Amino acid sequence: MAATTPTAASNLLITKKNLSSLTLISTNKLPTFSPLHTSSHRQRFIVLSASLNSKPTVLVAEKLGEAGINLLKDFANVDCSYNLSPDELCTKISLCDALIVRSGTKVSREVFESSGGRLKVVGRAGVGIDNVDLAAATEHGCLVVNAPTANTIAAAEHGIALLAAMARNVAQADASVKAGKWQRNKYVGVSLVGKTLAVVGFGKVGSEVARRAKGLGMHVIAHDPYAPADRARAIGVELVSFDEALATADFISLHMPLTPATAKILNDETFVKMKKGVRIVNVARGGVIDEDALVRALDAGIVAQAALDVFTVEPPPQDSKLVQHERVTVTPHLGASTMEAQEGVAIEIAEAVVGALKGELASTAVNAPMVPAEVLAELKPFVELAEKLGRLAVQLVSGGSGVKDVRVTYASARAPDDLDTRVLRAMITKGLIEPISSVFVNLVNADFSAKQRGLRISEERILLDGSPESPLDFIQVQIANVESKFASAISETGEIKVEGRVKDGIPHLTRVGSFEVDVSLEGSIILCRQVDQPGMIGKVGSVLGEQNVNVSFMSVGRIAPRKQAVMAIGVDEQPSKETLKKIGDIPAVEEFVFLKL
Repeated sequence: MAATTPTAASNLLITKKNLSSLTLISTNKLPTFSPLHTSSHRQRFIVLSASLNSKPTVLVAEKLGEAGINLLKDFANVDCSYNLSPDELCTKISLCDALIVRSGTKVSREVFESSGGRLKVVGRAGVGIDNVDLAAATEHGCLVVNAPTANTIAAAEHGIALLAAMARNVAQADASVKAGKWQRNKYVGVSLVGKTLAVVGFGKVGSEVARRAKGLGMHVIAHDPYAPADRARAIGVELVSFDEALATADFISLHMPLTPATAKILNDETFVKMKKGVRIVNVARGGVIDEDALVRALDAGIVAQAALDVFTVEPPPQDSKLVQHERVTVTPHLGASTMEAQEGVAIEIAEAVVGALKGELASTAVNAPMVPAEVLAELKPFVELAEKLGRLAVQLVSGGSGVKDVRVTYASARAPDDLDTRVLRAMITKGLIEPISSVFVNLVNADFSAKQRGLRISEERILLDGSPESPLDFIQVQIANVESKFASAISETGEIKVEGRVKDGIPHLTRVGSFEVDVSLEGSIILCRQVDQPGMIGKVGSVLGEQNVNVSFMSVGRIAPRKQAVMAIGVDEQPSKETLKKIGDIPAVEEFVFLKL
């Protein structure tokens, strides 16, 4: 085995994220982008339009701030046509190189098909991209960009406004006075000074809320698995675990994205962990709260008040018990609704669209151009392996310290110049970030997304002797300076370690910590550390069989006979909490964890 060499960092370019899966698109399917290689080995993409000498045309389909319009006009012909019907949009789009929308215009597959290949960029003036068909965009070679940062201050200010209004019963008192009443004793509030605010989700908006709450004299704690400790300390905020945040907070302010991991994160189980009389603010996403459970918590006195700007269904039903509750303050999704924020969004999206039309790669791209077909064909199974190793590794992290340092090792018999690992690095980043974030990570924005979250990813290569026929022998992902919810995943050097190989075209997990295993990375996985003794496979298999959980694969790795062993079990369905508890109750099982792929 030869020496380990570092992998050079490089600009990242492509992949496609659709609502259910990730597909890589090759250059022969998307001819509208062409890679340009420069002497410094950096890559950018040139957008080819029908006439390279004519100005592009940008269709603005919804109201956009004047500053954004003026910026567009400096570069392109701008057509501001609002309130278009779907048919009218499909008719117009064949004459346009770019389209800018807000949330009210549906950019469907039909729109991309009607463009005849001319549409190069769709700009979403705002954060959410639910109204844009990302799969169709990528298939038609169209880049999609959004404007995720301009609303930050407006959303933070609205969070503070709701916090203060809730604490002093402003909305209820206002309605009472306007109804001809004068009920001073009924609307006695609570002070903010000296109270503990838990900011759950310490990103851009959450950190700005924390700054302002500190100015109001509040003690601020935060939970976010990716929050850099130095940034929190600079603001005077203590990072804590999720359960500690719930147990100690007088006020809770939510600022996380809506993902499978955060959906209904506040529910019946989490409400009972809270301090009685807690007050909750949500200016993030409605789906992060189980609204029926919140009503029950309000009625039971666990939650004293709530202030909500967002709802699971918007607008909420008129007869919503939550909206009509006397101790709930509501606003109609006004977080970004300031004149300044709207102007900022206009400038941000205009700059992104103009940059994309010039061939620049925007950090706010939510889908991507392409990589060479021959590279994709060879790396495809390793791309899947890389993402799944990232997902497994981050799910093994526990505690409130946050993921900061990740080391990726590639073992290959190929020379460094013959192995392009950019796509693999991006997919590991995707696996690490996406389970707890709403960002779409791809080759365009992977490094940017990691840097935003204080995530440092280093790469190294182990150069193997032998035939370079296969691009890689194995990929190893290690996360340093964190605690693990599965202690056996910690290696001899103290990092969480997972390693995988591709066998017959299928990704396999081959190492967890110091234990060798061999389990196909399909479905989900249960890891059990146990005393190595006869009958353990049968006992665990029987528990899963009794609960109708299908086992797809099972492997046991051990240090030595009759010592400790780790069992890796692939399952097709997610076991219930009761099923997992039964596994944990088996006397010889020392610890276990369920990992969702």
